Amino acid sequence: MYASIEEHDQFGVQSGDLLVCEGGEGGRCALVSNMGDTAPYIIQNALHRVRPRTAASRDDPARNDYLQFVLSAVSSSGWFDALNDKATIAHFTVEKFEALSIPMPVLAEQTLIVRFLNHATDEIERYIRAKEKLIALLEEQKQVMIHDAVTGRIDVRTGKPYPAYKHSGVEWLGDVPAHWDVRRLRNVGEALIGLTYDLSDIVDRDDGLLVLRASNIQDGKIVEADNVYVRCRVPDKLLTREGDILLCSRSGSRSLVGKNARIYAKCADVTFGAFMTVFRSANNDFLVHAFNSELFERQSGAFLTSTINQLTLSMLYGIRVPFPPMDEQSEIVCYLNDAITNTTHAIDDANHEIELFREYRTRLIADVVTGKLDVREAAANLPELEAVAESNGEITPNKCGSQQSNTTLHNEAPQTAPGGSS
Repeated sequence: MYASIEEHDQFGVQSGDLLVCEGGEGGRCALVSNMGDTAPYIIQNALHRVRPRTAASRDDPARNDYLQFVLSAVSSSGWFDALNDKATIAHFTVEKFEALSIPMPVLAEQTLIVRFLNHATDEIERYIRAKEKLIALLEEQKQVMIHDAVTGRIDVRTGKPYPAYKHSGVEWLGDVPAHWDVRRLRNVGEALIGLTYDLSDIVDRDDGLLVLRASNIQDGKIVEADNVYVRCRVPDKLLTREGDILLCSRSGSRSLVGKNARIYAKCADVTFGAFMTVFRSANNDFLVHAFNSELFERQSGAFLTSTINQLTLSMLYGIRVPFPPMDEQSEIVCYLNDAITNTTHAIDDANHEIELFREYRTRLIADVVTGKLDVREAAANLPELEAVAESNGEITPNKCGSQQSNTTLHNEAPQTAPGGSS
């Protein structure tokens, strides 16, 4: 976007500026770093640029850092949502911004507060990143475990490879245990496309039948999400049965195609939409694990294109799966069910810990910037050289995410440079 010299002078951005969203998620903010005073960037009309008014405070980098934490605390209290008109598009206008009262300690105390919060939030972020890395490793471990079991890489009864293998006939799959069969799904079970219905068939929950759609499959489970109910004639074969595997077979999003979950008793005897497919067979306890492995993902993905995101019946029927004998299938299913349950619990625990630390970070910021917690002594005892967030010469996102707090009176208002309405 072209900008004149005058526009650069009026709307230019430099290191130390605080950018605050005016529209959309009003109040969300980020501090500009490592851009230099002559960086050729300007703001547009959905952003406020904030600089302290007095020359003395302009020289102290803590001023905007402090305001960033304060705005995060205001946001997490829900005050921006109440302040901004969200009937159409929320706007945190310059008038609302300048009328906002905030707690404003002297500059020396601001510096200590920012120093303490930077240190504390960096520590929390490091912990969260470590937990996120653990979750990624657990997810990867789960996928490897499923793949090794359903392709016969490992005999789950011994934890070792099988004694003899043969070529599967599928180049990328390679060898499978010598006593396993490789079959196409058309020779294993029946696939059914879901119900086509009109908008006029949609009714309230108490008046109709639940239609399972892609939104009802999350993390390999059937959930209640964006439910739709219809009242119309539904063939018996399009009523779900316990043991069915429900798949998303068509979607505007490529990543949703192939997403699947097993139907249990509580979600039986409902129907499913036309963009969904049900697969029925005597092997579904085993197949649901195969469908959630690289074995299925690789073959179903080969049929998708940049323009058509669908898994037709002929495509599904053409997928080849290695099958052990039924008694061995049962042992593999038991092993995977137990192992996946244990891994899922570990992932849930890690996610819960991340949640708790984010809540703690929110409360900590709010307590510090509102004066409920005096951190001056703690900040003064921190090491001189602090680790800083990686910026790579770009705008550094608000370290505390969208934290919040109640507001009190300030001594000096920030200088906002409007970009359009801002």
